[in-house]
Amino acid sequence: MEGVMYRKIVVPLDGSIFGEHALPLAVSIARRSGAAVHLVHVHSPLEAVYLEGAGYFDDALDEHLKRQHREYMDGLVKRLRSLCPGGADAELLEGAVAPVLEQHASKIGADLVIMTTHGRGPFKRFWLGSVADELVRSLPMPLLLVHPGDRPPDLASDPVLKHVLVPLDGTPLAESMLGPAMELGTLMGAEFTLLRVIKPVMPVTYRPEGLGIDLEAQVLIERVERIQGELRKKAEEYLFEVSKRFRDRLLKVHTKVEVEYNPADAILAHAKAANVDLIALETHGRHGLRRLILGSITDKVIRASHVAVMVHRPLNT
Repeated sequence: MEGVMYRKIVVPLDGSIFGEHALPLAVSIARRSGAAVHLVHVHSPLEAVYLEGAGYFDDALDEHLKRQHREYMDGLVKRLRSLCPGGADAELLEGAVAPVLEQHASKIGADLVIMTTHGRGPFKRFWLGSVADELVRSLPMPLLLVHPGDRPPDLASDPVLKHVLVPLDGTPLAESMLGPAMELGTLMGAEFTLLRVIKPVMPVTYRPEGLGIDLEAQVLIERVERIQGELRKKAEEYLFEVSKRFRDRLLKVHTKVEVEYNPADAILAHAKAANVDLIALETHGRHGLRRLILGSITDKVIRASHVAVMVHRPLNT
């Protein structure tokens, strides 16, 4: 197992069946990597959740809830220990959910955080739009987001990620996802597709004096086609060079260039058409600013994807 990136996996839980849908994939990865699985529940005191009820809640009720959370987590750990060769444990923490999760994951040296994109706990304070969004912005390690199903999860189901899609925008920052994606896909025996989305070239609206409409249209069409062809060729050459990193490790890799105004639409469409199991992308990109940013491409992919999404925030961004 030497060299495997994933040794410690953190799974935040909110006490709901929906939140537990992150567990089968966490167990599957742990089985293959020998990683330990760390379950975490963050308890928020009732007075912090219901400010208007301050003074009505007493410590006894809070302690009762914490005991319930501990029993719930201990029960899951007992089920997981026989499935995870690297071991499993649980931690009950207290405070503001997202900051506490980030601090805990960093403190124990977690390599990966896996969670569902939303939950339905008894106080409905998780996930999408709050905790998951905050962690996408702040976690220093990869975050793998799983969409919950309608039925209780089968912890022994062993889901396998057979096809990993890695969207790239041509920058070193976007390429920061290659390492985490490659390691996870290698554990699963997956094939990879590197996707580069380029925007269509818009024809100029200026009409050179003295040119007829037909001639002008023809000139513009030829110019646009030439530029578009050059951009596509450049993108293909870029992907070919990046794909060498996969071929050097004898991994199966495809490259694909799509022409689309909206990169998120192209990513989602290709994921569906190619039967992708995981989309892996960085949250920052072009020009050192936010090209792949929460609230645009990354946000849309997370919310609209029918498959799991792994995101990562490059260091120093």
